[in-house]
Amino acid sequence: MDEVFVQNALSADAKDSKLTADELCRRHGDYLLRHLHVFADDKPLTGLVRSVTSPREPGPQRAQYDFEYELPAKPARVRVSEDVLNEFDYAPGNRWEATYVTRVAQEGQSPVEGLLLTSREPLVIDCTGFKYPSGTASGSATIDKWRLTKDYVRHGIMHILNGWDHLLFISALVLAVVTLWDLVKVITAFTLAHSVTLTLSVLNVVRLSEKLVEPMIAASIVFVALQNIFWPQRSRGASRVGVAFFFGLFHGLGFAGGLLNAMEGMAGLTIALAIVAFSLGIEIGQQVVVLPIFALLKVLRSRHGAASRLAHGIFRYGSAAICLMGLFYMIAALRS
Repeated sequence: MDEVFVQNALSADAKDSKLTADELCRRHGDYLLRHLHVFADDKPLTGLVRSVTSPREPGPQRAQYDFEYELPAKPARVRVSEDVLNEFDYAPGNRWEATYVTRVAQEGQSPVEGLLLTSREPLVIDCTGFKYPSGTASGSATIDKWRLTKDYVRHGIMHILNGWDHLLFISALVLAVVTLWDLVKVITAFTLAHSVTLTLSVLNVVRLSEKLVEPMIAASIVFVALQNIFWPQRSRGASRVGVAFFFGLFHGLGFAGGLLNAMEGMAGLTIALAIVAFSLGIEIGQQVVVLPIFALLKVLRSRHGAASRLAHGIFRYGSAAICLMGLFYMIAALRS
């Protein structure tokens, strides 16, 4: 339903604010039809909305859409891509986006669950074993472990590299790091914290509203950057490790994002594998940013004269720039 509300709020005709939840869901069905793209052997298919079911209490707050695409012949491959919400900016550099966890069922085969469909990664379904029109599919789902792992690792990496709020936070952390041991402690604390809340969120143990999580992530950027500038002596050691862990808890909730509701109902093994692979991807994405910054500053600080002054300037002015961008993100988060 978050997806439904975001799309309807940001669309050009959003001034019509008196629509009921049922009407919003039906309108979103037409929107989805335009932004979900289905291809059979690379030939685009024309679909239609068969039905829309808006959420009813009690139960999960999600709408259900039934789309139908007619296949002209038995395909060897079906590809599904999407660009849902991509035309809207959450903040400059950060687009809204929808992420889907899929369950694929073909007649005559066991369903395969847990595969990702994102704006960057289409879902490709191999239909070479497709038994049409006869056959009975098994009700128990299987998982393609290698494909699922690869998809979630890639999703974790891209989630970091395309998430400017997370990039700003870890950049502010690493700017103040002087020794390799300090780097290990700070990044370990941040990783441990966001892994804990990511796991608890997906398992539906801890859930917080985005209206709290997103401003806290923005606040983490501002706080760490200001600490670098005005209290540099506190930007290292135990206090910085504590700050990295505390704010890492909120970043973990932010990492979970749209995966939370989508993962409900998946088998335990699938969820565990997805969490591990996604966390590994996040860690890889972090190191892509952290290690070059640390190495550059380490080299500059080890020298005297202009190089040392340059390192100090990167630390102070880089922190100031990060603080300003964090304030911008905080305003955007509070207004959303």
